[in-house]
Amino acid sequence: MAKTTDLNDIANALREADDFAILTHQYPDGDTVGSAFALCRALRKLGKRAGVVVNGKLDKKFDYLLNNYEDQDFKYKTVVTVDIAAPQLLGELREEFEGRIDISIDHHTSNSIEAKLSYVDPKAANAENVLELIRLLKAEFDKDMANAIYTGICTDTGCFKFSNVNSATMRAAADMMDIGCDSTEINRVMFDLKSMARIRMEKAVLDSLTLHAGGMIAVVNTTIEMEHETGVGDTDMDGIASIPRQIEGVYIGITIKEKDAGRYRISIRTLAPCDASRIAEEFGGGGHHAAAGCTMTGGLYDVKTRIVEAAKAELERAGVK
Repeated sequence: MAKTTDLNDIANALREADDFAILTHQYPDGDTVGSAFALCRALRKLGKRAGVVVNGKLDKKFDYLLNNYEDQDFKYKTVVTVDIAAPQLLGELREEFEGRIDISIDHHTSNSIEAKLSYVDPKAANAENVLELIRLLKAEFDKDMANAIYTGICTDTGCFKFSNVNSATMRAAADMMDIGCDSTEINRVMFDLKSMARIRMEKAVLDSLTLHAGGMIAVVNTTIEMEHETGVGDTDMDGIASIPRQIEGVYIGITIKEKDAGRYRISIRTLAPCDASRIAEEFGGGGHHAAAGCTMTGGLYDVKTRIVEAAKAELERAGVK
């Protein structure tokens, strides 16, 4: 894990610096973009120049995060990463920014980002770390910042259903509601609204389902062909990884997503006592105890065989029978 600094040191460093590039991870989700836009707005309130560098396309459902947000014209001097656990998650930004990251703020215990200052605290959502940081900076909260923090918290906790939720998480969300965040609409857009393309993809995903280890491991897969046939976009895929674990009796749910020929993104979701991050780390990935991921190469059958064998080993290690 990267060196962890006191959050006060991070706040002091932000006060002394300027011209911030705040990076999200590739395939940006609610926690990384919520963290980024909240921090960016806080720094601007302190009179700093700051901009969010979205790693990939910002999905339309996050458009509200751009309310009252305009790009600023300046040259970046200070680079901050939020919710980025490993260099490979920099994606297309890796060549430009790796080796020049000044501050890393994350909640993944497997964090391997090299930065001058790093703060890693395994809260339910990284947006909670950013919330604490903004409070230390004494930046005045407004509705747009509250929406950003709430987005990070609710999406990274599955609308407060995941095992990483604790009372502090709920209080943080309640504080954002007190400020006036649009919690009801954010919850609806993030968790209830589905396109017809998503419905077609869910059907295709369920058709791919296989069970292993007496039904304790469930595996689904998506292919580029399936995406073309159903017409899904990247955002329509959000939440697909949760489907295998929803099956009764399953301790380890695995989703294999074809990114391009011979390369697959693996999402792992587990129930206690199984550890998703242990499985992912075997293949160069990482994450949390209940949710982790990695990238694997090879043919689909080979990739599936290897990840299932690693999952079986984790069942044995955890003593699940």
